[in-house]
Amino acid sequence: MKTEGLKEFYEHKMQPLPENMNATAGHFNIFRIEDCLSGTTTIQYARRDYYKITLIRGVNRYHYADKSIEVDGTSMIFFNPKVPYTWEHISGEATGYFCIFTEPFFTEKLRGSLQELPMFAIGGKPSYILSQADEEAIVAVFEKMLTEIRSDYAFKYDLLRSYLNELIHLALKTEPASNLYDHPNANTRITSVFRELLERQFPIETPQQRFTMKSARSFAESLAVHVNHLNRAVKATTGKTTTAIISERLVAEAKALLRHTDWNVAEISNSLGFEEASHFNNFFRKHTSLTPSRYRTV
Repeated sequence: MKTEGLKEFYEHKMQPLPENMNATAGHFNIFRIEDCLSGTTTIQYARRDYYKITLIRGVNRYHYADKSIEVDGTSMIFFNPKVPYTWEHISGEATGYFCIFTEPFFTEKLRGSLQELPMFAIGGKPSYILSQADEEAIVAVFEKMLTEIRSDYAFKYDLLRSYLNELIHLALKTEPASNLYDHPNANTRITSVFRELLERQFPIETPQQRFTMKSARSFAESLAVHVNHLNRAVKATTGKTTTAIISERLVAEAKALLRHTDWNVAEISNSLGFEEASHFNNFFRKHTSLTPSRYRTV
């Protein structure tokens, strides 16, 4: 599975490479969607090595790993480098805005991590449906970004960073405050670290890459806790067993690889840590009621 970098992004959009692309303070840029379609309304399924925030109108479908989100109306979508995705425009006028940026740009002068934000967290909500008032407020920020990126103001990137923060918080305000953050305790903290460690092993991008931590015990050893402690914490927080969560993530990755790569089943089996293709077939059929080959054709 291909990873698209900034250089490939600009080549794909047939735009010159910006002067600040290799800046130590990170990279940021903003665009109108209608200026970048280049005759196509579908982009390649791939992982990117940058973040992206999009406001788009019309009916659109996004594929995140093995999940699909179809949105009718104006929405705001947050993409992060850990999750491969593709986008297709279904109907209506494809208009709006998007900005791209790297993590160093966001964190250079701000405290905290992007992964702490609900829209960029693993398993978080990446899509926000906007009311007319929400849309007007967010469009105003994108327009200020477009004006500022073209200016000669010496501190324009500091201002753009502030606008980026404003976009994020405008999206968060569309959700009830009680739904944004959990109040962590010991169980939620260890579950969060377990999930992060699990996600670090994905996405699988080449047949040579191999998923190695497949058991609750291997995660417990990496986290320096007893396996029973990990299992109790995960069960108390999620209602699921550690093994079930690992299996769900493996199935999700298997579906993505079967749908979006041309690797054969043996290559996918090996990359997901199965010693024999038959073991992978049995595992996949147990969780989906289909063989990998059959899933690929339905």
